[in-house]
Amino acid sequence: MPNNYKNEKVNLGTNTETVLYTCPGATTATIRSILVCDTSGSGDAIDITITDEDASAFSLFKSKAISANDTRELLSEPLVVQENEIIKVTATTASRLHVVASLLEVS
Repeated sequence: MPNNYKNEKVNLGTNTETVLYTCPGATTATIRSILVCDTSGSGDAIDITITDEDASAFSLFKSKAISANDTRELLSEPLVVQENEIIKVTATTASRLHVVASLLEVS
């Protein structure tokens, strides 16, 4: 069972749903951190969902406020992601938020 430490990053240049991370087949991932940074000086909000292999979406965060020029850690506990599940992020406003997830994949 190899362990692979990774980080996944997105610059939310649009306000459409964007894939942050897709868990590969035959793999389980533990997301240890999701950092969101507002770089605009205006503040914004973010939605984060997890989609299972049946394409059912579940909200993790809905309209989570991020203050101007601030970085927020969204997770207080690790999040387990199973094979083929997808973490998606959506900013309320384009070109304001950067998102970084730190995770461990076990396959």
